[in-house]
Amino acid sequence: MAVVRLLVLDGPNLNLVGTREPHIYGSETLTQIHDRVRARAIELGVHVDTYQSNHEGRLIDRLHERDFDGAIVNAGGLTHTSVALRDALLAVARPFVEVHLSDPSTREPFRAVNFLHDVAIASIVGKGPSGYVEAVGILVDYLRGPAAGTAGLGHGPGG
Repeated sequence: MAVVRLLVLDGPNLNLVGTREPHIYGSETLTQIHDRVRARAIELGVHVDTYQSNHEGRLIDRLHERDFDGAIVNAGGLTHTSVALRDALLAVARPFVEVHLSDPSTREPFRAVNFLHDVAIASIVGKGPSGYVEAVGILVDYLRGPAAGTAGLGHGPGG
């Protein structure tokens, strides 16, 4: 079996996690979160690449590289605004798990809009950094599961 390759894609302002509103996002930095993801990936025998950008087009360009089997996506504020990011995720035809450190549904009303939720295989919200680690397991199980390669995107959270 080929090595599973995962991409962790982090959107705008996530480079400030650990110092930005720690009462909402926690005190762990994005580097520390990525280190936790890598440790879990090693346990599962998968490869992880991480990418963060504050620029929507760069995130889309990174997806277009298609050098991964599945993705963990924290689109940050783009979750609520970016049809283009949604379209890119659908266009590259790779399963992804949506992750948010906080639970957007319990925050400002505009965060109730979510352009990614219905095309993700799962959504993990409000679990802080452990949500990323959980996403690794969900995605690897999905990619290695009996239906791997036959299930499409667009099935909503939970598959």
